[in-house]
Amino acid sequence: MLEKVPDNLDSTPSQLILVVDDESRMIRFIRMNLELEGYQVIEAGNGIQALENVRQHVPDLVVMDVMMPEMDGFETLRLLREISTVPVILLTVKSDEEDRIHGLELGADDYITKPFSPRELISRVKAVLRRANWPTLPPRTVLRIDDRLQVDFNRHQVIVNDERIDLRPTEYRLLNHLIQNAGWVVPHDTLLAKVWGYEYRDETHYLRLYINYLRKKIEPDPANPKYILTERGVGYRFMDYRKASSAETT
Repeated sequence: MLEKVPDNLDSTPSQLILVVDDESRMIRFIRMNLELEGYQVIEAGNGIQALENVRQHVPDLVVMDVMMPEMDGFETLRLLREISTVPVILLTVKSDEEDRIHGLELGADDYITKPFSPRELISRVKAVLRRANWPTLPPRTVLRIDDRLQVDFNRHQVIVNDERIDLRPTEYRLLNHLIQNAGWVVPHDTLLAKVWGYEYRDETHYLRLYINYLRKKIEPDPANPKYILTERGVGYRFMDYRKASSAETT
């Protein structure tokens, strides 16, 4: 006899998460809590297995320990970014900011410091998956900031001196939010909540890092920014391009 399917059951396939750790106890802990939330979980005990699993199974998210033998999480992440843009959460026992920034610079989307609670794990996983699946904006025209800089919202690109430059999804969301509020100061916590999620309002190092990324890509002189301006102790402001006589959309 067929069982009745609950009316509120989501008909879409559950998301697949790859958990990478050389400690079987940690993998069991993470797997149990993820499966309780309805996620599918596959495992890897080292970086080499992780890369192979990403190629074979194309997971929606990778949760990976940093401290592993043979190939640590940083090196695995570096190689992973050559073949995939899958979101990655790093697990580390280190709380030093330099290690966190190093992971983000290599392409990690978030990190969790051990030990962590099931609640923190699930909160971070949901936040990263939510950002990865945020819908893109409807088609828009290319926005001309000035004779040097344009933003192509369709392709998530900036055009600097007629050269197209790709943006990471997070860079694009951050730039888009700044441009939508051009001329106004957007506080740190507001940018973090809008771009990363409400849970990240205090993670100011994320914001500093990605502002730096954007400035390197769009500013004539990143050390003396023209477009993305710092309001010390408050937030950031994108130049009010609308006041310039050359500003137009094409």
